[in-house]
Amino acid sequence: GKVVGLSKLARTVEVFARRAQIQEQLTEQIADAVMQSLQPKGVMVMIEAEHMCMTMRGVQKPGTQTMTYALKGEFEKDKNLAQMFMQMIAG
Repeated sequence: GKVVGLSKLARTVEVFARRAQIQEQLTEQIADAVMQSLQPKGVMVMIEAEHMCMTMRGVQKPGTQTMTYALKGEFEKDKNLAQMFMQMIAG
């Protein structure tokens, strides 16, 4: 298998996050990039972000977080595996 450092994952996120786009698309792009470059059995990407449009204008709800996630490979096939992972990161 391949081993990747956290800095490589952070750089992957930065590459896609620089582009103006919606959070759902960003989440999918990161998951696809990890699947293509590392070819793991599965990938799950979760992004939780505060959108300035929700804070500064419109509904003006500071601190409102939006969560998106993308499932690939085994996480997409086995929903129990994905649920177990979500429980682990929830604490």
